[in-house]
Amino acid sequence: MRTVSVREMGGCRGLGRFWGGWRRGPGVHAAPEAAGFGTEAGHQLRRRGSSKRSGPLGHQAFPGLLQLENLSREGLVDVLRAAVVDQKGPLVTLNKPPGLPVTGKPGELTLFSVLPELSQSLGLRDRELQVVQASGKETSGLVLLSSCPQTASRLQKFFIHSRRAQRPTATYCAVTDGVPASPEGHIQVALKLEHTDGVDLVIPVKSPSRKDFQEGVKRTLSHFHVVAMGAGCALVQLQPLTVFPSQLQVHMVLQLCPVLGDHTYSACVGTVLGQRFLLPAKSTKPRRQVLDEALLRRLHLTPAQAAQLPLHLHLHCLHLPGMRPREAPMKLLAPLPSYFSRTLQCLGLHQQ
Repeated sequence: MRTVSVREMGGCRGLGRFWGGWRRGPGVHAAPEAAGFGTEAGHQLRRRGSSKRSGPLGHQAFPGLLQLENLSREGLVDVLRAAVVDQKGPLVTLNKPPGLPVTGKPGELTLFSVLPELSQSLGLRDRELQVVQASGKETSGLVLLSSCPQTASRLQKFFIHSRRAQRPTATYCAVTDGVPASPEGHIQVALKLEHTDGVDLVIPVKSPSRKDFQEGVKRTLSHFHVVAMGAGCALVQLQPLTVFPSQLQVHMVLQLCPVLGDHTYSACVGTVLGQRFLLPAKSTKPRRQVLDEALLRRLHLTPAQAAQLPLHLHLHCLHLPGMRPREAPMKLLAPLPSYFSRTLQCLGLHQQ
């Protein structure tokens, strides 16, 4: 298997040594029997922290963040060109900074909106890039592009077939506020999207009926593995086997361990006398994540800075088939953003 490492974004170079694979645990974790919860999907880009900035990828408290509001189309093309991992044949791989939406409304600055300029910048001439696989807006990590429609179609079929065979192709790493009860296992739950009060809400569905599935409810499944624990947090490896908006964040909330920097789903986890529980969807509105004082001290953050904490969810690894007959499969690896690495250092989360 050929391994391609993404250029350093200030992250940990050693991650590839232990993120490459892990044994699946036998446990299957279904959603708790508490009521479902809501989350806003695709909320607007947040302003992050101080007005003191050092450029489009600079931030005083959280280095490595994209300052999209300061970028022109040309500036974004420069950022994406610098984030290129590998360019081989029709395939181009990027290490996307967090905060960049892949798609959006007409006129918005997105990855999709600058693909023509990026294609020209990379010398592809009339062969315009299209998105094959990408992480979400607030998620950092790998983005796979192709300038060949046939190659893009082949890879999309590969990902679909892999999901049907329950064979993971994407590996994310996350830092969670809380430690899962089991060191590894599966999370399995039905989810649906509901549009309420002008926002899209992702809600778990207990015991869905055939009618529910006809109306858009989907079964979702993810594998998880706890790599390290410290200071009441965990470094977790996540491998989704289905595709649903915000699936991984929802799954971790159902384990009562929201992803650090999740400013919508984390509100659905309550605490009384040190015990965590799920809050019902109808009585819980998305809000900024609230961290306890001990964790703030470990992270060297003020409450105001913690309210701007970026989502600690990173698409670290993609497995691809060989592009030619008899060619070995490829494994693409993307190092962590600087703020993510800083968090790991502050919490003492390392391979054990």
